This record gives sequence, C-alpha cells and structure tokens, in this order.
Amino acid sequence: MSAASQEETEQYLREGSGPLADLALTLPIFVVYHLGVVWMDVQNAADVVTRELKGLASSSLITYSGLTVAIGAIFTGILLVLGRGHTLRWQRFALVALEGVLYAVAMRLVASYLVGKVHLDAGLQTEAGPSFFTAIVLSLGAGLYEEIAFRVGLYGVGRRLVLAMMPEALPSQKLLASLGWAAACAAVFSGWHYFGQFGEPFELRSFLFRWVCGLVFTTIYVFRGFAPVVWTHALYDIWVLAF
Repeated sequence: MSAASQEETEQYLREGSGPLADLALTLPIFVVYHLGVVWMDVQNAADVVTRELKGLASSSLITYSGLTVAIGAIFTGILLVLGRGHTLRWQRFALVALEGVLYAVAMRLVASYLVGKVHLDAGLQTEAGPSFFTAIVLSLGAGLYEEIAFRVGLYGVGRRLVLAMMPEALPSQKLLASLGWAAACAAVFSGWHYFGQFGEPFELRSFLFRWVCGLVFTTIYVFRGFAPVVWTHALYDIWVLAF
C-alpha cells in the first residue's frame, strides 16, 4: 500500500461517519438507483423520492435523468465548496465498499448460525426472483431508503424520543431501553419484507433471519455510521437477489 493510500485509509477509519461524509459516500447509490428505477415498473416501497422526481419531470425520461444527475452534481458542488472534496476520493468509495462486503459476509454467517441454533434453516431462496437488472437496482434502493427509514428514522429518531421520556433513568436503564428499542425496530424491519410486490409468504425462519440482520444493521449504524450500513445492505441484497 502506498503512503497516500495508507494515509487515506487511516483518515477514513479515524474520521468515521458524519453527515457530509455519508452524503458523499452514498451519492453513487442514490444516482445509480434513480437512473435505473425509472426503467422499471416497481420501486422500493420506502422510496419517497422517485414519484416526486417523476412529477417534476412530467414523466419525461430525459428530464428525470437530468434532474437525478443534477441532484448529484449539486451535492458534489456543496461538498467541494465546504472543503470536503477529500470525501469524494475513489479510495473512500473503495474502503466503504470493502467494509460493506466484510460486514455482509459476517452478517450472513452470524444470522445463519443463530437461526440454526433454534433448529430453523435460514432458507431464503425464492422460486422466481427479479431479473438481474431489477435485482441490482432494487438492492441499491433498499440499501439507501430502508436504512433511512429504519435505522435513521425508526431507530435513530425513535431512540432519542424513548430516552427523552426517561430523563431520570440510570445509564444502565438507558442502555437496556436502547437495546430493547433496537430489537423492536429489527422486528419491524423484518416484517416489512412480507409486504409489497416482492413480499414473501410469512415464515418464522426467514423472519428470525432478517430480525438478526436488522440487529446487525443497527450495530453497524451505531458504531460505523450511515454510509457503511447503506453499502452493507445494498451489497448484501445484491449478493442474495442477483447471484
């Protein structure tokens, strides 16, 4: 590893995640997903942006694509103006993608092991999944929008509200409340997958598997931040749906 690459790696690990870094590192997922989803009859159920963009574009594919690219360009410009151009270096994207791959593999192993311990086969294969292109696009949308909905919104904001209602609680009580809220959010996240166009028939084994995955996603979000969990989720879904 060159000195520059080593310095970039150390800086990435040292700085961790933050709003501007998360914005930079998730921009490719946002742009590729929105350029791809417009060609499909479906979109991720947690996606609240595509419909608005289509409305602004008056259903014109060229205008829609231009708006998507423009949003990415505006965010890039903001980062450069704020002196955060280093968050757009290719090494950063390589590092967060590698981190996502490692977490995705670890999560699959942990979830399979724990579900196996209660004598249930994870068995998440479906008979007729989406096409390769659809799987890639939907995976990117799931990684971005489901993490916004479930980790940032449901868990992150919800945890703040729960703790705000416990002003006199001891640190240990707040920790237990946070863990309980994380478990509840993971259950909601798991149940989410049984609704919508690609929803599956409910099975306890797949529900428990995804519940464990939800807990792992929350752990990544708490300790590593938003961008790493988005990449982990997207890459894991690509692994499962496209290959």
